[in-house]
Amino acid sequence: MARATALLDALADSDLGLGVNELARRIDVNASTASRLLATLQEAGLVMRSPGGPYRLGLKLLALSDRVLAQLDVRELARPLLAGLVSETGETATLSVPGEAEAITVDFVPSPASVVSMARVGRPSVMHATAVGKVMLAFGGPALGRPRAPGEAYTERTITDPETLAAEVAEVRERGIAEAVGEREPDLSALAVPVFARSGELAAILGLQGPSSRLPTVKRRALREPLEAAAAELAVSLGGLADRRRRD
Repeated sequence: MARATALLDALADSDLGLGVNELARRIDVNASTASRLLATLQEAGLVMRSPGGPYRLGLKLLALSDRVLAQLDVRELARPLLAGLVSETGETATLSVPGEAEAITVDFVPSPASVVSMARVGRPSVMHATAVGKVMLAFGGPALGRPRAPGEAYTERTITDPETLAAEVAEVRERGIAEAVGEREPDLSALAVPVFARSGELAAILGLQGPSSRLPTVKRRALREPLEAAAAELAVSLGGLADRRRRD
């Protein structure tokens, strides 16, 4: 088992693949032993080779890694990042996951401030009136980003015009970050960024929120860097893309 693992590690370190003799040298066994191990690994789909060519890692490893990633609990991975965001920014940090037509808050860490903007686990995003909802519109799938019927006006700042909303969603897609200032609740401001899976699909959304009186434009700009850094770290933990904009 240890020798087979060593072979896989050696192949993982090579971009072009390796032959039997080189692999034997790298793991310090004779060529016949390496050949037998490779035959077993090839039968299992863990390594592959074209006729007469070098050995490479097999596609079965990709399927296995997908199963591992699917079993990761995004809340467990995100919890220390949420706590770190609160410690660094002083504002409430949230974790949402995408559904078919909206994102749902699955975890949050509240601000230690005396005036706190509380999130609620299980609360769905309002697509046109929240930062999380705008991220969902921008990255949740082509159908979500299309102009739609006017949305409900929760406050005087809620975007209800479909074309205005479509323009904002396009900007979110370009910048990789969304804001909502007094759009769902008069004194609530929030930022949100996407977290992408390895497939490039939206896996989660990280957010920061607080009273608008405490989050003027300058302060919101200062929150972008730590929020984006946390999202990149979570994406890597999920085996996904560190870039906050999905790669096409």
